[in-house]
Amino acid sequence: MAFYSPDPAMGQILADLVRALELDGRSGLASQLSITWLRYDQPLIGRAAQLAPQQFWALPVQGASWAGDRLRYPASVVKLVYLIAAEAWRQADLLADTPELRLALGDMIRDSCNDATALVLDLLTGTTSGPSLPPRRMAQWVEQRQLVNCWLAELDWPELQGCNACQKTWGDGPYGRERDFYGSELENRNRLSTDAVARLLQAVMASALLSPPACARMRALLARSLDPALRAADPENQVDGFVGAGLPPGSSLWSKAGWMSLARHDAAYVELENCPPMLLVVFSEGRDCAADERLLPEIAAQLVRASRP
Repeated sequence: MAFYSPDPAMGQILADLVRALELDGRSGLASQLSITWLRYDQPLIGRAAQLAPQQFWALPVQGASWAGDRLRYPASVVKLVYLIAAEAWRQADLLADTPELRLALGDMIRDSCNDATALVLDLLTGTTSGPSLPPRRMAQWVEQRQLVNCWLAELDWPELQGCNACQKTWGDGPYGRERDFYGSELENRNRLSTDAVARLLQAVMASALLSPPACARMRALLARSLDPALRAADPENQVDGFVGAGLPPGSSLWSKAGWMSLARHDAAYVELENCPPMLLVVFSEGRDCAADERLLPEIAAQLVRASRP
């Protein structure tokens, strides 16, 4: 069962928006874009804390998507998955709560640090990077590296079918056993859909997947300031060029962006003045999209306008 109810009016708004963006000089955008857009009748934060999981997921949520089930390379948005997995491991006493882990999680989410992400994934799976391995040892290594995927499968969410979250994120690219693990055609790259990311982010914001304290820690890392001075002081603020740049003053934002030479993505939960709270996940692929700093802010701004009473 879907975790949101498709709203035909919202679906039409998305379709019209994608067409308008294409007509604005972005030829072929429709095939390069995935969007999942949800609206809530009240703030989402902590909403599930006093509910059984089945009660929360049965609450009505209106939404729409454009290619929301299409699997795409998520770039640094996958770090949201590793953050949630780390908190799940901590809750199950599978991962020690150390100052180094807390530092790595903060750097991974606040600054999107790839080195911190590498450490987190090593801690989650008991694997390390290094030279290529002989077949038997490589098979053991691969089995360990799949632990996050095994955990995702145990959630039994239809949105997670086909998703893959087992690779580190790189500045220059993988080498050795990490490159071997990608496959000769990079067929084992990370894969997520905007629907899958939307459900995971909704669970974090509402405290619907892990304990309220664990979800509160994650929300604290995902919180983004829209203050212009703070953004100017941090050129990699994950607001400018992303969803946050399209929000009106006074909005509150929790998000995780992803950007590389062939992708520009964002996953955001937003609370706004005089407007219903919304969750918006946008994946855009291709060199043109990656370089387009106006695309995601424009999508966000248009959907905010469409949501006003």
